This record gives sequence, C-alpha cells and structure tokens, in this order.
Amino acid sequence: MGFISWIILGLIAGILAKYIMPGKDGGGFMVTALLGIAGAFVGGWLGSFIGIGTTGEFSFASLLTAVVGALVLLFVYRAVKK
Repeated sequence: MGFISWIILGLIAGILAKYIMPGKDGGGFMVTALLGIAGAFVGGWLGSFIGIGTTGEFSFASLLTAVVGALVLLFVYRAVKK
C-alpha cells in the first residue's frame, strides 16, 4: 500500500477512533486526522511485526491495526493534555 493509501486509511482510522472514543478534544478534525494518520502508521508498522495485517496491502486487519494505533495515540494525547 502506498503512502497516500496509508494517509487515507489513517483518516478513516481517526474518524473511527473518534467515534469509538468520543470526547472534547482541542483542535477538532485536524487533531483527529493527524492522530489517525499517525496511528495508521504506528499500528500498521507494529501489526506487521506481530503478523496482524501488512503494510503492503489493504485488508480488514490493516484497518483494525490502524484504528487500534489511533485509539492508543488518542488515549495518550488525552492523558498528556490533562
């Protein structure tokens, strides 16, 4: 999967993460989008190491790892922001 595909997947993951973990976050859509993109990269990279999803193709496992990565980053962002 190319760089642009990971950005699109990250946007989707960020939206899903925000839906799963709603709350008032400063920055609105931009922060959610950036956390989603970063979560997609982190989740996809870590997922490929443990065998869940790959960075080379789009699959449900890739989406799942991206959403989990975005949720983790959203949790860390909220913890640091307090």
